[in-house]
Amino acid sequence: MRAARFYNKGDIRVEEIPAPSLGPNQVIVDIEWGGICGSDLHEYLVGPLVINPPERPHSLTGEHIPVTLGHEFCGRISQVSAEAGENGWKVGDAVMVDPRLNCQKCEVCLRGDDNVCSKWGFLGLNGGGGGGAGFAEKCAVQSRMCYLLPESVKLENAALIEPLAVGRHALNNSGFEDFSKLNILVVGGGPVGLSVLHNLRAKGAGKLYVSEPTAKRQQQTREFADEVFNPLITNVAEECRAKTNGAGVDLVFDCAGIPAGLKNGMDALRIKGTYVNVAGWEQPMVIPLQFFMMKEIVLRTSMAYNDKDFRDVVEDFVAGQYSLPHITSVALTLLGKFEGAEKMITSRISLDDLAVKGFDELVTKKDDHVKILATPKSSLLAH
Repeated sequence: MRAARFYNKGDIRVEEIPAPSLGPNQVIVDIEWGGICGSDLHEYLVGPLVINPPERPHSLTGEHIPVTLGHEFCGRISQVSAEAGENGWKVGDAVMVDPRLNCQKCEVCLRGDDNVCSKWGFLGLNGGGGGGAGFAEKCAVQSRMCYLLPESVKLENAALIEPLAVGRHALNNSGFEDFSKLNILVVGGGPVGLSVLHNLRAKGAGKLYVSEPTAKRQQQTREFADEVFNPLITNVAEECRAKTNGAGVDLVFDCAGIPAGLKNGMDALRIKGTYVNVAGWEQPMVIPLQFFMMKEIVLRTSMAYNDKDFRDVVEDFVAGQYSLPHITSVALTLLGKFEGAEKMITSRISLDDLAVKGFDELVTKKDDHVKILATPKSSLLAH
């Protein structure tokens, strides 16, 4: 099968490799769509970071460079193990895959915090897919990692469930349950920032502000926020105070991971406000004490997502895809929770073009893109 494999910084190759074989409790998923994540881009620019070099294979998979990329992916089951079949899985099922790897045995996993298991990893970054993952034709997946998608869900958009789960965990880790009366600033309008915005809208959040310098992402986020500020020409903190009677915002989500954004975000917070870091930083995070200490700011972090976050986002995403005659009174309240999320997708490409039209495009034309999806099936691009 064809697979896009990471060899080193700036070195991704689409190669012919053996197709994965079926193991116990596994299914084989024929990939339809995979999304390029910001973490993939970090690996391409400055890696290997999370991807394991030969001298440090992953503790669960035993795999290392070269590895097949892509952890935001969906597809259809083409093979089913006996154990998976007994649990109801069958050939042809459309599925979204939770790509996280964890030991499922330690105290952290058993209490539901499996996203911070000491052995954490991802299909599409750390192996474990029998040679495949999201940027390949096939992937071997433990059936427990699959979520059934009804025919009403368009697989062409379903890969967005993974980044939306990142946004859901950020909300759940913020310390708030009711967002309806909050003034909230999202720093960074890329895919993670948009996933946070969509989840905030789904939770009925109060006033939503975004700090984003690029024109394309300003345009994307403006539809889902009350106001978007360009930090290159606007004092974001002053604007936030002006909108909140001088107090500042209650909550900031950092989805950018750059020093200027951190400084502006903490400046924009009210006294005893909460700052949630969702971003992956390429350099050490230096806290501006003039804001952090003097305002007694609460600093929280958010790492990926756990089982509940992913399951809840799948349920909300699926509910919003049903046509009205099939809606129950309970599901109706979920209708449209992620309406418009598909607008994050700014390009669809062939797997064979992943390096040039995917990764290089995101590096050289960042202002033109939010999320690029790739497919190994040329027939899907024809539509």
